[in-house]
Amino acid sequence: MLKIGIILGSTRPGRVSPQVGEWVKALADKRGDATYEIVDIADYKLPFFGESGAEAQIQKWSEKLASLDGFVFVTPEYNHSITGALKNALDLAREEWNNKAAGIVSYGSTGGARAAEHLRGIMGELLIADVKTHPTLSLFTDFENFSTFKPADLHVSNINLMLDQVAAWSGALKTLR
Repeated sequence: MLKIGIILGSTRPGRVSPQVGEWVKALADKRGDATYEIVDIADYKLPFFGESGAEAQIQKWSEKLASLDGFVFVTPEYNHSITGALKNALDLAREEWNNKAAGIVSYGSTGGARAAEHLRGIMGELLIADVKTHPTLSLFTDFENFSTFKPADLHVSNINLMLDQVAAWSGALKTLR
């Protein structure tokens, strides 16, 4: 059975990525095509790239990534890009990302489209194959008061299509590792 990590891309106080991630996981768990788990980068207390003294946290992060066959990144858009915490988490590993597939679920004032665009470029460098379907969530219509996640029903089909692609590509790419 494939193992897909749903990576929460924000560590900021008041973040909504846990709400979005749990929603994605609830939909994913109904499918039966893989084992899905939330991977919250906040739990790893990762140092900034290049800092010393946190080798144990980096090792734990590397081991978690190595154990997964694919990913779904839940990313907000901050300042037209991904968060610094997500970029740092991506940079702290290399081979653990290689030859795996990923989908993106983004959110922001423009659905997080610019963050997803930046994330796709980074994934290409890390040899992560990103899938086409990209659910975008609007802070204006999918969140109440910008803080309580209330997704429109129309997103369910896009999430499932994205998960179809992530599972298919993750299975195919597993043969390369």
